[in-house]
Amino acid sequence: MSDDTTRRHERIAHHTTPGGLNSLQYWTNARSPLRVAIHYLVIWLVRINPSLRLKSWLLRKIGVTVGRGVSWGLESTPDVFWPDLITVEDHAIIGYDATILCHEFLQDEYRTGEVVIGERAMIGAGAIILPGVEIGANAQVAANSLVTRDVPPGATVAGVPATEMSSETVE
Repeated sequence: MSDDTTRRHERIAHHTTPGGLNSLQYWTNARSPLRVAIHYLVIWLVRINPSLRLKSWLLRKIGVTVGRGVSWGLESTPDVFWPDLITVEDHAIIGYDATILCHEFLQDEYRTGEVVIGERAMIGAGAIILPGVEIGANAQVAANSLVTRDVPPGATVAGVPATEMSSETVE
């Protein structure tokens, strides 16, 4: 496991669940069903609304930290359970149908982790960001990439899992 992946896993909180069922069966112990329902409705509105200002305002209301000039593409989806663990810094772009996850439900536990998207970073269409990942300032995540580790400032990553592109590849 690389240092980047290790750092992501060190930032993730582990929450054990009781009994013999998988952790998703106990989601109501982790988050209030009413709170999740409100988050879901707000995020549904955010996904279909073309107004960037309204999207950012609504997301702030459910706990997402949204910087100035952030652009949210249509159908982009912040975490429904823990939107308060997302920080998107000034002038970042979250592309069409991108997903930012701050939780993972596993068999015997669930995990949560903050996601930070740096200033002027760009998340491509359909990309998925996993919990605990930090995307550096001016970094770029290619469309349909799965980001499982931190992305250094200014780097471009692509693929499943996303890996850094060499300067010869990016042109």
